[in-house]
Amino acid sequence: MSEAENCCCAAGEKKTARSEEQKKKLLNRLSRIEGQVRGIKRMIEADAYCNDVLIQSAAVAAAVDAFNREVLRAHIHSCVIRDIRAGDDQVADELIQTLERLMR
Repeated sequence: MSEAENCCCAAGEKKTARSEEQKKKLLNRLSRIEGQVRGIKRMIEADAYCNDVLIQSAAVAAAVDAFNREVLRAHIHSCVIRDIRAGDDQVADELIQTLERLMR
């Protein structure tokens, strides 16, 4: 299945069909982020030095940003391109709103 075919709508509900490889990559990234957050929690519980906590927090933020970039890339290459080709320009407004949220 090509990326442009990955998005689908069923009964008004938007969904994105992802390959097993894509799902695995995204879920692995999320598991690593989850582990990093648990590590920060342990640092707080152990009264770790503020600077050390901040460095780990920045690493989590960078990991979440990388995750968002990957999902955004896939979204543009699949859902956005497909909808624009089908004449649905509303997807551009949706994308702009999403980018504004990501850039806050």
